[in-house]
Amino acid sequence: MATIYDVARLAGVSTATISRYLKGERVRAEHAVADAIEELRFRPSPAARSLKLGTTHSIGVVVPDIANPFFAAVVKGAESIARSRGYSVFLFNTEESAEREEEVLAALADRVDGIILAPATEPADVSPVLRRAKPPVVFLDRELAKTDAFDSVLVDNADGARQAARHLFELGHERIGLISGPLDTTPGLGRHEGFLDELTRVGVEPSPDLIQIGDFRREGGYQCALRLLALKKPPTAIFAANNLMSIGALRALHAMSIRVPDEISFVGFDDLDLGEILDPPLTVIDRPMEEQGALAMRLLLTRIDAPNGAPPQRIVLETRLLIRSSTAPPAAPPQSAAPRRQKPRNQRKETSA
Repeated sequence: MATIYDVARLAGVSTATISRYLKGERVRAEHAVADAIEELRFRPSPAARSLKLGTTHSIGVVVPDIANPFFAAVVKGAESIARSRGYSVFLFNTEESAEREEEVLAALADRVDGIILAPATEPADVSPVLRRAKPPVVFLDRELAKTDAFDSVLVDNADGARQAARHLFELGHERIGLISGPLDTTPGLGRHEGFLDELTRVGVEPSPDLIQIGDFRREGGYQCALRLLALKKPPTAIFAANNLMSIGALRALHAMSIRVPDEISFVGFDDLDLGEILDPPLTVIDRPMEEQGALAMRLLLTRIDAPNGAPPQRIVLETRLLIRSSTAPPAAPPQSAAPRRQKPRNQRKETSA
C-alpha cells in the first residue's frame, strides 16, 4: 500500500504538506497532491488517525430527499473532496421529516467529525439537538433564518426565479403559471418571491389563480399543473420551482396532450440529466450543484481543523438561465373554440422517497 512518503515523492512536496492537505488546509501544489493521492490510491488508515487525533475521520451528510437528483449531485461533489482528504462519508435521508432529522442528528453527535445538513424544515430557533451538537455543522441549500452561528452554502434562488420570469415576459407571456415549493424553506420562499417580484417589476400583476404551492415532489408538480390547466383561462407558460415538480408538471402536460412550446412554454429550476435530449429540450435555471457540495465539504473540513477560527461564512452561488426549446412566444388565440382536452387517466401516485 502507498504511504504518505510515496505521495509526497510523486507530488514533489514534503510529507508535512501532505499532512496539512489531509487536514483540509490550503497548500501549494494542491492539484499535484490530489492527483498523486488518486494515482496511488492512497488512503490514510482511519483507525490509526482516530487513535492519534481522537477523531473518526468520517462525515455525516443529511438530506431531506435522496431521490432528488440535486441532492445526488451535491453529495457527489462533497464526497469527492472528502475522499481526497481521507474522510469517509455517510449519507442519511430524512424524507422531509423534522422528527427523523432530529433522530439522525442525535445519533450522529458522537460518531462523526462533522455534519453537512440540508434541513427538512427551517424553524425560527435552533433545535436543542443542533445547539448541543459537538461536531461542526455546515448548512447546505437551506438555512436557519435567525442565526448566523453556522456556515452555509446556498444559491441565489430569488435571482434564478427572476431570470425565469424575465425570460418568459420578454417572449410575450403575461399569464404565467407558477408552481412554487414549500414557502417555509429557503429555496421555496426565495424562488416564489423572486418570480413574483420580477413580474411586478415589469408591470405584470400576478393573478392568484395562477399561483400553486407544491411540495418539491413529482406528484405535487403533477397535481399543481393539472389545477393550472383546468382554469377557464389557463396560462400560456409555466415555471416549476424545482426539478421533481418539473417532471410531474411535464407529465401532466403530456397526459392532457398539450404540446410544449406550441401551446404552452415551460421553464424549470435545476437542470435534469436528460434536459438536453427531452422533446423539446428543456429551458431551465441551472446552478453549480457539484460545486455547491464541494464548497460545503471544504468549509466543514476547515471548521473541523479550526473550530474557533474565522467567523461562520454564508456563501451564495450564482444561477444561470439555459435557454433551450421549451419556451417560445405565446401562440395566437384560436379563431374558434378548441376541442376539449382528454382527461388524464388515473396515475399511480409517485413519491420521491
